[in-house]
Amino acid sequence: MQYQIKGTITPHLEIQLGPGDTVFTESGSMAWMDESIEMNTGGSGGLGGMFGRVISGESAFVTKFSSPSGGGMVAFAPEAPGNIIPIELGAGESIIAQKDAFMVAEESVTFEITFNRKLGAGLFGGEGFIMQKFTGPGTMFAAIGGEVQEYDLASGQTLKVDTGYLAMFEPSVTYDIQRVKGVRNMLFGGEGLFLATVTGPGKVWLQRMPLSNLAGAIMRFLPKPGSGGD
Repeated sequence: MQYQIKGTITPHLEIQLGPGDTVFTESGSMAWMDESIEMNTGGSGGLGGMFGRVISGESAFVTKFSSPSGGGMVAFAPEAPGNIIPIELGAGESIIAQKDAFMVAEESVTFEITFNRKLGAGLFGGEGFIMQKFTGPGTMFAAIGGEVQEYDLASGQTLKVDTGYLAMFEPSVTYDIQRVKGVRNMLFGGEGLFLATVTGPGKVWLQRMPLSNLAGAIMRFLPKPGSGGD
């Protein structure tokens, strides 16, 4: 398998499939493809895998793309402006991502849901306490909203993050939720009552334009029901 990431503000991913290559994605994520590409949609990972995708907010089905004739191109595009990040996973290596980050992966990559260890993170952590874990071998591609900021945290180093901006992190990073200190900060700070804390060692990927923030900004300009707008 070979790939190219093309474009800047609104990039897309082109994957050239060779004999025996197969990639999978959530249903409806393909942008265009050669006529030699075969597309097959169905469940993956048995009932457990399908159930995991549903409760993590994704479709129960995945779509697989292959080229039985021995070659062909298939392209994928993210839902919003941003960046496409390739993650090369060795055998047994994993990455944890928030539910909107997954774009496409090689068939050899396994997917499962993962629960944060702290109940507080589940109740108050914006993205919920269910996240997605991808394990190699193989390449997984993540779609990250806006520009990307990477931090390689040292052991014990902690970063406080608005939960929507946390896109991915390595399994060695611990994730928790802390309440914002100070009544005025909580009521008038505009950042919500809780912030995510990520503690090293390990790498963290932050996104500068979460999809939820973009949707909220667009909603402010849409006419409200019953407002009489054109």
